[in-house]
Amino acid sequence: MTKFRPCIDIHAGVVKQIVGGTLSDAPSSSSTSSAQLVTNHTSTHPPSYFSKLYREHNLTGTHVIMLGPNCEAAAREALDAWPGALQVGGGITGSNALRWLDWGADKVIVTSYLFPNGGFSLERLQELSTAVGKEKLVVDVSCRRRGDRWFVATNKWQTITEMEVTEDTLTMLSEYCSEFLVHAADVEGLCRGIDEDLVRALGRWSRIPTTYAGGGKDIDDLALVRDLSGGKVDLTFGSALDIFGGDKVRFEDCVRWNRTADA
Repeated sequence: MTKFRPCIDIHAGVVKQIVGGTLSDAPSSSSTSSAQLVTNHTSTHPPSYFSKLYREHNLTGTHVIMLGPNCEAAAREALDAWPGALQVGGGITGSNALRWLDWGADKVIVTSYLFPNGGFSLERLQELSTAVGKEKLVVDVSCRRRGDRWFVATNKWQTITEMEVTEDTLTMLSEYCSEFLVHAADVEGLCRGIDEDLVRALGRWSRIPTTYAGGGKDIDDLALVRDLSGGKVDLTFGSALDIFGGDKVRFEDCVRWNRTADA
């Protein structure tokens, strides 16, 4: 059954919601230029506030994403507020993954580390999976669309790799991880609707728990994702959510949806 999966996105040490396709090291701007970061919301609350909120409502499977440098302390604050319950990603490598688990992460999320020089390294994936354990590893298959195909995007979603998101790709990756996280980078943060074709494909292709993020704009999107994926894919709301300054989706409605799903 499709559920709402929360997030805590951290940029420059604070909780933010951004337009994913503009993510870079450039300064924030209200411009829609792809060369500049467009920030939808900067929270006045610390990361721990959201961890405690999710804990209060037993919203498991939260992903904490570090979007660039100077985010480690904020991510650790989020983990300290709900030890052993949150997944953490952004800059995860073979040398620091175990450290994040020691610091209280339930699972670590990896993307760019698997693509040294832009090419996929099965060896790195195998080594990381062995080091942390398959059940503690989430592979982020965030992607950009090219026609009717999707390709994994790394390095703040700016580098499009040659790895196409297909059933064969997901089957191979699933041998070494316990979950997938899939940001549709082209629609991330735009609140203009999900990539329905991608959600439908993920429902057909994925054999392990999968969370989709990108474009969610209405509480009814939970039912839409459920129907498109056969209930196999979960959904994350970000910029549309009222707790992140949005006016399209109420947090309390997401909590109610999950309670109904668990009933």
